Amino acid sequence: MLSALDHRHTVAPPGYSRWLIPPAALSVHLCIGQAYATSVYKNSFIAHFDTSQTAIGIIFSIAIVMLGLSAAVGGTWVEANGPRKAMFVSACFWATGFLVSAVGIATEQLWLVYLGYGVLGGIGLGIGYISPVSTLIKWFPDRPGLATGLAIMGFGGGAMVASPLSRQLLSFYDSGYDSGNASSVASGGALVALFVTLGIGYFVIMMFGVVNVRVPPPGWSPAGFDLATVASRPLVTTAQVAASNAIRTRSFWLLWIVLFCNVTAGIGILEQASPMIQDFFREDGVSSVAVAAAAGFVGLLSLFNMAGRFVWSSTSDIIGRKPMYVVYLGVGMVLYALLASFGHAATALFVLLAGLILSFYGGGFATIPAYLRDLFGTYQVGAIHGRLLTAWSAAGIAGPLIINGFLDAQGKPGTLTSSAYQPALFTMVGVLAIGFVANLLIRPVPERFHETADEVAVEGSAAR
Repeated sequence: MLSALDHRHTVAPPGYSRWLIPPAALSVHLCIGQAYATSVYKNSFIAHFDTSQTAIGIIFSIAIVMLGLSAAVGGTWVEANGPRKAMFVSACFWATGFLVSAVGIATEQLWLVYLGYGVLGGIGLGIGYISPVSTLIKWFPDRPGLATGLAIMGFGGGAMVASPLSRQLLSFYDSGYDSGNASSVASGGALVALFVTLGIGYFVIMMFGVVNVRVPPPGWSPAGFDLATVASRPLVTTAQVAASNAIRTRSFWLLWIVLFCNVTAGIGILEQASPMIQDFFREDGVSSVAVAAAAGFVGLLSLFNMAGRFVWSSTSDIIGRKPMYVVYLGVGMVLYALLASFGHAATALFVLLAGLILSFYGGGFATIPAYLRDLFGTYQVGAIHGRLLTAWSAAGIAGPLIINGFLDAQGKPGTLTSSAYQPALFTMVGVLAIGFVANLLIRPVPERFHETADEVAVEGSAAR
């Protein structure tokens, strides 16, 4: 049975439709996208473990750190073994992470949640995130931004499913839990049941992607595709660069800074989304935004996040990756400044600004694989992508620490107002400015880093 996971058994037969690949990738990304829904039960965790926002926020940060590290270390392994085996390994780690966390919740051992959801789940996140990227780009050389956007939008949209699902499951498992009451927190037993249910359910769904994913046959290309038309665009190469050489180039590290800045600016807000909208509209200790509405706001942000991954990455196929990041980072600076200064004026304005910010955040993730393909070719783009995701790991620490650090200094959860967020939001403007400059400095990869045709052929034969 395990031999069915081998790379050679995933080669698509003649006539196989490439449009069957995005749904397979989407099934994995929708499940691991649950990481964006942690704010829904964050307050329940704080009450259950009797600890601070920062201590609970570390769970999310560890998961993102492990995502980047596992993607960087396992990227070459994913390329060599193919997407099917990688997706299976991802499902095993992701599900096990939930089950170990359930034990930690039941025994009130927070370190087990760090180990489960953070370390084991984070490894599942990293392997699952990069597993379909190289395959999608090889199936869609004519529209890499659209292809990766179709799959990676699932990671952004995962919270749109997980947020209401988690609330309903918590209400089902704990009759005393009221999702519409700001002071209501779920019991430890309900949290345990939630994590067990999600772990088993996500494993089953991810198996759909494992069974259905395929890689194109050697030498395959879509009908009517002409590589010369793509290669004529700025920064797009027909050469191939190995992952070991890619990390020696200036363009790789500039792109690392770009991703780090874009993610840092968005991830802090995303992790704090549910309480943030309540805090922005709190007067005399009472928020005009109900808890249920705040949870709905998390789902709405997930919709913006998901839509941005598809819309903006598809747009990058038309205008180019570099101009697209000028929009993400440049317009993003303006949006953050407006959110800090005027976000408290009206709920609709707050939601619009936050939604656009999260659409740029999501779009940045979906556009990165295509940007890497443009600069380094398709040879080891999955492995290069894995190494670049260490920027996400670093941002996963920096973003929440900036937000939670400022908030812990301002007061306790449930008492904060919009002014408590201003220092953190203006800090993010400066972070985006650094990324904006880095993007402008990116140049084509010098020829000395290119692989020869013989080296690419030998590596391809070894993989098969």
